[in-house]
Amino acid sequence: MRILFFGDIVGRNGRQVVKRHLQELVDKHRIDFVIANGENATHGKGLIEKHYDELIEAGIDVITLGNHYARKSDILRFIDEAACLVRPLNILHLIGGSGSRVFEVNNVKIRVTNILGTAFMLENVNHPYQALKDLLSEVEDEIHIVDFHGEATAEKMAFAYAFDGLVSAVVGTHTHVQTRDYRLLPNQTAYISDIGMCGAYNGVIGFRKEEVINRTLFGSKDVFQLDEGDQSLLSAIVIEIDDVSKKARDIFPIYLIESGRNDG
Repeated sequence: MRILFFGDIVGRNGRQVVKRHLQELVDKHRIDFVIANGENATHGKGLIEKHYDELIEAGIDVITLGNHYARKSDILRFIDEAACLVRPLNILHLIGGSGSRVFEVNNVKIRVTNILGTAFMLENVNHPYQALKDLLSEVEDEIHIVDFHGEATAEKMAFAYAFDGLVSAVVGTHTHVQTRDYRLLPNQTAYISDIGMCGAYNGVIGFRKEEVINRTLFGSKDVFQLDEGDQSLLSAIVIEIDDVSKKARDIFPIYLIESGRNDG
């Protein structure tokens, strides 16, 4: 089983760059199943039904979320019918939907789980370790991809080692910056601290530099604005997993910078 996982899709720029390259990446890497983190797909925070449908129609099989899971109230209307959407498993304020779903590809079951971290995060959640431990006690032995959405690299890495050999992959999202620590852990769980993002390359994590600089460095009240510039970044990973053992065989990153083009 070969799985393609796109990092956080940020706004229109992110949606468009994914749509431009998805099929070529599927063909080039012989992909069987496509996952994307879509918690920032609508104007940089949240996900509305229109953009959920757009990404699924483009060829993404399942969309995971994160700390901005409910930033757009529209999600409350469609989440229960969104069969290809996975919200954080360990949120305390339930909004419907599911935090873990099973999909079937060529008679092979793939479970996708979304977990929110606790370090430097404001959301009130159940402990990530206990949430996944409880889930594993209830489910079958399946290919299992865990999207750990969190700030701290150390928290993500510790979590991955705690579940090494118990799930097929623990991959990080949220920071929008791809890390270079992709690896197979000792018991063949695939790991990377953060896949990165799909969005505007010349901004700061997909947003215009000016507002981010003013707010982050000088304490202004500026609201982050999406960078809709014409240069795009696509960050993703490919994971190869043995269908029988459910262990990962390989993981490698994709980091693609376009040279000044942004359709639509």
